[in-house]
Amino acid sequence: MTVEKFAIEQADFVATLKYRTTEEGGRKTPAKSGYRPGIKFGFDEMQTSGQQIFIDKEIVFPGDVVDAEIKIIAVDYFAGLLAEGMEFEFREGPVIIGKGVIKHILNEKLKNASR
Repeated sequence: MTVEKFAIEQADFVATLKYRTTEEGGRKTPAKSGYRPGIKFGFDEMQTSGQQIFIDKEIVFPGDVVDAEIKIIAVDYFAGLLAEGMEFEFREGPVIIGKGVIKHILNEKLKNASR
């Protein structure tokens, strides 16, 4: 089993990601599948690392839109707080390099039962 295959099996949710262009303050270089920027949800100040495994692509350029499987580090912290359609930012330090929308939650522990 490859590392990438393991990461996909362990994904927490699927999201559509929109990378900012370099002119919008995004990355200057492309990102490879497996990239791990910080992820920040609007409802909390906590930021977590989120591995992005791109679906049907290996490399994403600034300005691209891609679907990806996301694996976050802080599953316990965000347990019961996420919902499909929820937006989030992904960052390099304090710099927002893109935005995402949760399409489908794969990890039942993360689902918000009230939504």
